[in-house]
Amino acid sequence: MKFTPALFGHAEAALREMLRFIYPADAVLSHYFRTHRELGHADRGFVAETCFAVLRRRRSLGARCGDEVTPRRQLLAALFCLRGWNLRELAPVMHESDAGWLAAAKAERGEAWSPAVRCDLPDWLYERLAELGAEEVAALAAALNRPAPLDLRVNPMKAERADVLARLAADGIAAEATALSPLGIRLDEKPALSKHPLFVDGSIEVQDEGSQLLGFLVAPKRGEMVADFCAGAGGKTLLLGALMRSTGRLYAFDVAEKRLANLKPRLARSGLSNVHPQRIESEHDPKLKRLAGKFDRVLVDAPCSGLGTLRRNPDLKWRQTPESVAELNAKQASILAAAAKLVKPGGRLVYATCSLLTAENEAIVAGFLAAQPVFTAVDAPALLHRQGIAIDCAGEALRLLPHRHGTDGFFAAVLERQA
Repeated sequence: MKFTPALFGHAEAALREMLRFIYPADAVLSHYFRTHRELGHADRGFVAETCFAVLRRRRSLGARCGDEVTPRRQLLAALFCLRGWNLRELAPVMHESDAGWLAAAKAERGEAWSPAVRCDLPDWLYERLAELGAEEVAALAAALNRPAPLDLRVNPMKAERADVLARLAADGIAAEATALSPLGIRLDEKPALSKHPLFVDGSIEVQDEGSQLLGFLVAPKRGEMVADFCAGAGGKTLLLGALMRSTGRLYAFDVAEKRLANLKPRLARSGLSNVHPQRIESEHDPKLKRLAGKFDRVLVDAPCSGLGTLRRNPDLKWRQTPESVAELNAKQASILAAAAKLVKPGGRLVYATCSLLTAENEAIVAGFLAAQPVFTAVDAPALLHRQGIAIDCAGEALRLLPHRHGTDGFFAAVLERQA
């Protein structure tokens, strides 16, 4: 990659569009690259990494930029203060006045900044997380401000983890077994895998280690009737199907036809024959009434703020608001209540989000249990421990945090129907 004014201009244009916060940052970037095909692989990498660095550290970078907070200044500050570039390397795009404010920006220690600015969080989100304690929030924010690693999940229908690790090593791809998920592999870097034979034949899928653990909380057995109530593109659906050894019946419900369409090629690679994707209009779709009380296990990976995925989607902390979270809370409660109707006596219901907020997690579960006395909470960490997954997690629910567990932020509660 050659650093030129034109390349910097591409980063500035892409960032300017991202900072409008109308569309997700990764969608903005994908669209930008499709319309600027002249950018090579290394050029695209520079644009993506630098823009995402700004999104992660937007508040502290803004504080370093002084009175003039522009996309250009934010990019320069990110390169100079965060990524360690020097003035000589930045020379192709420097203005005469830049050296002075950049030196001051790098010297800024942030003693006068508020805790939220130091953590690069919006004030409302910092206040919501403050229940964890100032030191814990600072550690959490630092982890969220680092890029996530690339995790894979081995498909046990097609491969063993040891064999996959050996194949990756033979191909020069550095990787290691994940600490928690018995099917997980973490890569040292982020190679392109879409054409790798292990991906093409369905032996591996890309899936965060924390997301993989949700399947072990559902813990479906062979021959059971199981539902993934908010299946999305089906990463967890495929795991559930594999744990069932392609027996029984596994429904993948979702309201979005496009998401279910994205599941089809993954399903074809997986070797599973027990998965039945089905589009529903909403959680109140009449199709669901015919299935009431018939399921052994139901997973509700509810639509949420996504704030546990800020390592991958840093724009979410600037796009979400207290009002948008409140709207999600109503939807989450409605979806959980509807999904519960599918569960048979003695069956299991798992409620999960990739959120860090009590309002989307413990509060939703508490409200559900108060209204549904036939369900009781089960100790989720103990359930994992019985499967050989030792995890340090306080309380009955599973709460994964990137600074403690090295995963995305996840919450999951295991609820069982007594009668």
